[in-house]
Amino acid sequence: MKTLIIGCGNPDRADDGAGLLVARQLRALGLDAREHRGDMLSLFYSWAGYDQVIIIDAMVSGAPIGSVVVLDARDAELPRQQFQGSTHAFGLAEVIELARSIEQLPPKLTIYGIEAANCNPGCAVSMEVTKAVEQVAGAILKALA
Repeated sequence: MKTLIIGCGNPDRADDGAGLLVARQLRALGLDAREHRGDMLSLFYSWAGYDQVIIIDAMVSGAPIGSVVVLDARDAELPRQQFQGSTHAFGLAEVIELARSIEQLPPKLTIYGIEAANCNPGCAVSMEVTKAVEQVAGAILKALA
């Protein structure tokens, strides 16, 4: 199964960079893990030709900082209000629903959301999110084993 891992976020906005940090860890272990910092609409082109896609992104739902949610995006819509990233004009939920409507979702699409607290420019990633990054990287490794 051809698998792609995509970490989304902005490295200059503290906890919003959580997905990028997971992607970096997994890429260092030899997995096909990419960082996605730009326009969310371009995700369409990133996942073309893959059987399985795993996306990691920061979210804001009101849950405790560093909480992790795992969603099967093929089964149900993503909660738009949770994946409305502060630095994305067009959020992850909208991209996935657009792809679903035009039948462009990959055969398997899993989303890992890491609860963010601080997405202010120039701030450090919170300790809770740093721990969650380790947790998510481990969970993805286990799932792919």
